Amino acid sequence: MSKKAGHQARKRFGQNFLHDPGVIERIIRAIHPKPDEAIVEIGPGLGAITEEILAVNPKLQVVELDRDLIPVLRTKFFNYPEFRIHEADALKFDFSQLVDEKPLRIVGNLPYNISTPLIFHLLSQTGVVQDMHFMLQKEVVQRMAAVSGDNNYGRLGIMTQYFCKVQPLFEVGPGAFRPSPKVDSAIVRLVPHAQLPHPAKDLGTLQAVVRTAFNARRKTLRKALGGLVTIEQLQALGINDGLRPENLSLADFVSIADLLVNEKGSEQGRVQDGVPSAGDVGEDSYD
Repeated sequence: MSKKAGHQARKRFGQNFLHDPGVIERIIRAIHPKPDEAIVEIGPGLGAITEEILAVNPKLQVVELDRDLIPVLRTKFFNYPEFRIHEADALKFDFSQLVDEKPLRIVGNLPYNISTPLIFHLLSQTGVVQDMHFMLQKEVVQRMAAVSGDNNYGRLGIMTQYFCKVQPLFEVGPGAFRPSPKVDSAIVRLVPHAQLPHPAKDLGTLQAVVRTAFNARRKTLRKALGGLVTIEQLQALGINDGLRPENLSLADFVSIADLLVNEKGSEQGRVQDGVPSAGDVGEDSYD
């Protein structure tokens, strides 16, 4: 429990409150907030990062689900009249409603139990985002930055890199939090591409192809994607059907998805029928 605020961290909200001044300072330096920017913080908790951003940008907005933290934040930052608190679930929140004239800079120490579906939700709104800085489980950051051939390369990395440049910044140990998590953490910067490097003809088809492939990531492509594309189609794209999904690049997956869109037949229909939304799929599904 934080003696200062009298708030018990709640496991169901995945709360681990950052308290290390050195780590907080490094995060603020990485974000480098400016007075005239549209900054939004997800899950401010007890306001450790909030306080530092408000000192520079008094128009900070935050999204907080734990209603018991709302009065704590209002009391702590009562002298910032332009500070806005949105009591909402970030997984369902429409961040585009916060856009006025400038794109959003989104920051947060994200709850690890919902971090991956939340990232997918935010990726769907990158059109209104300048950049994002998040504290995440170290393993999640590694998956986001992984490239083809890496053991932790999969859906999360492919779809994050489809929309954003991924920059792991630095690691944070468990002792920087109360209570201490059982895992190491890391800070990552996500910068949406000004132009998508490999735009797909249909995003839903690309998502479904990647999902299908990594549901059978230990199998060869001829088996993992056997219900979607033929060996001949893969070979026509210059893709070796004996490879595994983890060996394909983002560009390769886009090529396969575009082929299915061009087919405009029953195969495409089967793929699109299975496209999930980011909000209703658990973290383990994004391997």
